Amino acid sequence: MKIGKYNLKIITSGYFKLDGGAMFGIVPKPLWQKTNPADEANRIQLVTRHLLLESDLKKILIDAGMGDKWDDKSRGIYAVDENHSMGKALKEIGLTYEDITDVILTHLHFDHTGGSTKISEGKLIPSFPNAKYHVQKQNFDWASNPSERDKGSYIKENFLPLAEEGVLDFINGNEKFDDEIEFIVINGHTFGQQMVKISDSSNTFLFCGDLLPFTSHIRLPYIMGYDLQPLATLKEKKKILPKAANENWKIFFEHDPETAFITVQQTDKGITERERFTSFE
Repeated sequence: MKIGKYNLKIITSGYFKLDGGAMFGIVPKPLWQKTNPADEANRIQLVTRHLLLESDLKKILIDAGMGDKWDDKSRGIYAVDENHSMGKALKEIGLTYEDITDVILTHLHFDHTGGSTKISEGKLIPSFPNAKYHVQKQNFDWASNPSERDKGSYIKENFLPLAEEGVLDFINGNEKFDDEIEFIVINGHTFGQQMVKISDSSNTFLFCGDLLPFTSHIRLPYIMGYDLQPLATLKEKKKILPKAANENWKIFFEHDPETAFITVQQTDKGITERERFTSFE
């Protein structure tokens, strides 16, 4: 897939599990388990799926995944799959951590930025040594001083070393990164999350982060219990999804273990899925 000057590739850096009820909020389990079956601990499968954008000058990665700094207890809680990693995913396409020039972080929750740092000789350092990391200043400020409700999702060892190393680039609101890449701020899931819109005259991809974790979340009432402002999420979905339908955007899922992206359509029953894709092939 090519958009403007960028060749797009899909890479998968890992799998993990979270509580199904938390992922679907007020939606009853008999409904969500049809598409997302739970294990004996009521956990459902998630993937960390990324877009890699390559041009002649840049190799841009969107989000950094879970990383590998987990202790045994946490690895068990989240059922982190040790058979996958960012390093392996990059190697499969002939790249290394050193090749990445930019990392765009949708937000600083551990499943999106855990792979931003690593431990080397007892010190936390950036995993991508030649990259600038781009994040909304609003989200960094919130992550640095989160509420009691969401502080477990913001693990400071994943992002404070980036600030200390001077590799963070703070974005302030809706901005264009370049001719093809645009940041769109949303605040329902957490404050200052940024979606990444990649577009040219022919195609538009929306990397929607945690606005829509799974395909089933295109239904308006399907909103995570994790969201700090669920009514804001609802408003954001009602704004974004009709635009995606009218302009034939491809909605990219970071966490859906089966589906990489879809297109949507307007129907008498609201926005529904039109086409589903597992890869660019």
